[in-house]
Order: sequence, then structure tokens, then C-alpha cells
Amino acid sequence: TSESIEPESSSENTTATRVFTNIGPEQEYFLIDRRLAEQRPDLVLTGRTLFGAAPPKGQELEDQYFGPIRERILAFMMDLDRELWRLGIPAKTRHNEVAPGQFEMAPVFEPTSVGSDHNMIVMSTMRRLAPQHGLMFLIHEKPFAGINGSGKHNNWSLATDDGENLLDPGNDPHANAQFLAFLMGVIRGVNVHADLIRASIADAGQDHRLGANEAPPAIMSIFLGSQLEDVIGQLERGAASKSKRGGHVELGVTSLPVLPKDATDRNRTSPFAFTGNKFEFRAVGSSAPIYWPQTVLNTAVADSLGSLADELEKLEPGDFDGLTTILSRIVKENKQVLFEGNGYSEEWHAEAARRGLPNNRTTVDALPSFSTDKAKEVFARFGVLSERELAARTEILWERYVKVQNIEALCALDIAKTMILPATVTYLGRLGAAGSSRGVAHVAEVVAGLADQLVDAIHALEHAQHGAHETGSVQEEARAFCDDVIPAQNALRAVADELETLVADDLWPLPKYRELLFQY
Repeated sequence: TSESIEPESSSENTTATRVFTNIGPEQEYFLIDRRLAEQRPDLVLTGRTLFGAAPPKGQELEDQYFGPIRERILAFMMDLDRELWRLGIPAKTRHNEVAPGQFEMAPVFEPTSVGSDHNMIVMSTMRRLAPQHGLMFLIHEKPFAGINGSGKHNNWSLATDDGENLLDPGNDPHANAQFLAFLMGVIRGVNVHADLIRASIADAGQDHRLGANEAPPAIMSIFLGSQLEDVIGQLERGAASKSKRGGHVELGVTSLPVLPKDATDRNRTSPFAFTGNKFEFRAVGSSAPIYWPQTVLNTAVADSLGSLADELEKLEPGDFDGLTTILSRIVKENKQVLFEGNGYSEEWHAEAARRGLPNNRTTVDALPSFSTDKAKEVFARFGVLSERELAARTEILWERYVKVQNIEALCALDIAKTMILPATVTYLGRLGAAGSSRGVAHVAEVVAGLADQLVDAIHALEHAQHGAHETGSVQEEARAFCDDVIPAQNALRAVADELETLVADDLWPLPKYRELLFQY
């Protein structure tokens, strides 16, 4: 297909025989004092805090982000780099992240198959080294409520086996035409298979992260930047020959648009943002093995490029007008997936619904996409997964969701009944012994009322959990956990978190957020 579209040029591509993908996964994580963390059953058993009132200070000052790396953390990072380098893993970047206690590392780009294996080793090495520094390593997508969660920002690109980046606009007509063709292939792939890409990142932890502090929404969309978006708009209308603003690269043919040199930052609210010569797949969860979401993305793009190749093969060599017509049609049919604005806004959710984009907010909403005829066909056609293999993987994802939610519910009940409720009763006894002054009586009345609410919330969660187990299939059980158990667990947490702000500090059984996030 490349021979049918390349113009006469000294830079024509005649040597590439294969296209593969590169990956540069940024890994976010939390480190907290291990002595404090081990006093919290929720962190030990689930990797996240099931209870915890907001501290007086969170991440709003951003001093933990822009300040120096603390010595204890830097010592961990230096050990991590040495260990990874010894293993041949090209770790490069390390820095504080937005939330207190949150950090990030990033490697040099590698082929996706190698980078996926290396990322698994990165996570296990972090977990192994943290105790040596008296720290606990947290890789859950949302270990703390009210502050940033953690993700894996997978920087992804297409390349040839002779080293050419196919998502780099380049400096000559051939490279620019080639870039547009592959860009359109990616856009169509993400639009047509948005439901599968969303399902590939679905996980119980992700349900707490997506759409929250600096995490993209569950709606799959593409951010191109204002300059490239303008070029795509011209291409939709037909021939284009100018860039919206800034520097540009001449394409050399009148029927295809001028391409801008990159002058944009990524949109941090976008799940899939173009950043000059690659895409940043920001929606992947921090604990996820990246091979699965990247496999789904690669399959989606391969399906799209296959369709594009079939159309290009019908053109005569050098038929740029025909190429423009094909690319223009792709824009018209898939432009609804392009979005430049704030992905967090309610306006975008309403606009996405008008555009017909899927908005599968939870794992339970997303996983059915893997059971569709479309999913079975595309994975089988490319030899990625047979129908039976896909069904097995999907069943595992359903079961994992149910088991994770069940463990969290049991842990929340255990903490509420054996730690929070006894502490509350003890505090009520202390208030009763303090006398009957108006102030003390008021506090006692409030605490007693919350104690009653706590008991009611415990019973409600137990009832919801029992009801979920009584359902027929694992899918029905997952839906019951999503619709009934999680809301009941959130209601229990709301009461407990309010009690945390009232019960005497020396009686509260769990280390608080102010200790976990700001003590090293």
C-alpha cells in the first residue's frame, strides 16, 4: 500500500517491512511510612483506604509537587534506578507528583512487548525495595479519597523496523502524507472501537479514579491540539493548504494540508492525547499490566489501518486527490471522537451523549463490550484471541471485580465493627463521665446519633452484600455490588469519616490522612 501513495521523492519509504509499536509507560505510585500503614487493615488487605476524613491540608498548595524530593524518598528512587539499570530496564525520569506522598518514574521508549514486561518488573521491584526504606508501596488507582489517583500514562507510537516514527509529521511531502494516513487510521480505530478500549482499562480500582483529580473520564476521546485540529478541519472540507498559526511544514502538494510543527501541551483531561509525535494513553490504571490495554489498542488501530489499506490499494500511484478524498471521508465519519476541551465538565458528558460516544462509567458497564459480536470478530480476525480465549479472559475480569469488591466490603465491615464502633462507644463513655454541661451534652448527643447511624450502616452493608451473593451469575453479582454494595459501603464510610472528626484523637484506631500523607 505504501507504494501506491508515495510521490517521487528521495525520502520515499522502500526499506520498511514491518510496523510495530513503541511504549514509554510513566508509572505513578504512592509511598507512605510502613509503620503507620501496617496499622490500617484496609491498606494491608486492599491497597487503599476504605475510611479517612479529609485532612486540613491536601494538595491545594502544590508544595509537595514543586518542592525537592525528600531524602528518604530520594534514597528509595536511587536504589530503584540502580536495580532497574542492572536488569537492563532504561529508567530515566523520577519526580514528585501532584498528590502528597505520590511519585512517578518513566523509562526510555521501547518496543511495546519489551516495555510491557519491563513495567511488570518495575512494579515488583518497587514493592520489593520499599520495605528496605521503611516504606509501603501503594499502586492502587485511588488509595486516598479527595486527592489525585495514580495512573500509567502510556506514551505510544507506531514505528517501522528501520526506525521511522510514523506519527512524526516530518519535513517533506512523503512523510507528511504518510503521517496523515496513519493519523487517520488511529482516529478511526479509537472511534470505532472506543468501547473495547474503555473495557481494556476497566478494573475495580479504576472506578474510583476515572473522571477524578487529573484522571481522564470514562469517555474515550482524542485530543489533537488546536493547530492539528484546524488542519483536520480543513481536510474534512477537502483540499487545505495552511496552518492555523505558528510554524508549519509544507506538504508539497495542493490537495493535502500544511501540517503544523508541534506547539501544544497535552490535554490532561483527555484519555488519548497527541503530543507532537506520539499519543499519550492516559486512561490506563497504575496497577494494570499494560500489555492488555495496549493489545486492545493495537488491535483497534490494526483493524482501522487494514480498512484504510484496502482503500489505498485501489488508487493509482501518486493519486493525492484520491488520498485526500479517502482521508476526508474518515474525518467526516469519525470526527465525533475529537475533543479539545475539559473532559471533566458536565457539558462534555452531555455533548458526548449527543455525539453518540459510549460513556461506560463503571467496570460493570464496560466489560459487556468484550462479549459483543464485534469484539469476537476483530480479535479472531487478527489472531489475537479466539472466541473461547476472549470469553475466558472476560470471565476472569468479571470474577476479579466481584472478588475485589467483596474483600473491600468485608474489610470495611471488620474495621467498622471491631475498631471504629468500639472507639466511638469508648468516647461516649468518656463524655458521660465528663459531666452534663451543655457543651459536653451536645457533643455526646451528636456522637451518639452518629453511633446509631454507624450501626445502621453496618447492617445495610451486610444486607447488600448478602443480597449480591444470592444472585445467579457472576455478571449479576457484579451488578449488585456496583449498584447496591458499593453505595452501602460509601454510606458507611461517610458516617465513619464524620466520627473521625469528633472522636478524641487518642482513641481513634486508624492512622489519619494527615499522618499517612505528610509523615516520612
